[in-house]
Amino acid sequence: AMQWSEYSYEDMLALVLDMKRENNPEPAGERYTIMPPEVGRVGSKKTAFTNFDRISKYMKRNPDHVMQFFLAELGTSGSIDGNNCFIVKGRFQQKHFENVLANYIKEYVMCHSCKQTETSLTRDTRLFFLQCHSCGSRCSVAAIKSGFSAMVGKRSVARRAAQQTAG
Repeated sequence: AMQWSEYSYEDMLALVLDMKRENNPEPAGERYTIMPPEVGRVGSKKTAFTNFDRISKYMKRNPDHVMQFFLAELGTSGSIDGNNCFIVKGRFQQKHFENVLANYIKEYVMCHSCKQTETSLTRDTRLFFLQCHSCGSRCSVAAIKSGFSAMVGKRSVARRAAQQTAG
């Protein structure tokens, strides 16, 4: 066997990269695929997220936690109906739900250290912790803040109010 001192820097780098590739076949964080939210209108003032329950189960997250996050991010109210369909007050597009879902995954599903998604979310007193089953990392995650919400649909209301006070 060769001594380490006989290897060039490039040879050692190649060896290390080969080992890394053998142990991590796919680049981390790129292989989490999730079905897109199925979104439809309910009447003229509500939006239905029909595969909400399936997506929550797929992420292995409590549907109640996922729902609270969506309501906070969309800045609205809503509930789960008898068919496990998530009904939200307001007219939202599919891309709104996709963005919120992506944010949820980034904060509450994907490990903040290694970006893998084999994680569990546990509550410890007031804090939620994300425990990674791939790298063993455990980190606290932000509590859902209902005050922090997207300005979806509120802009027109704010604009009308501003126009009335100005005019």
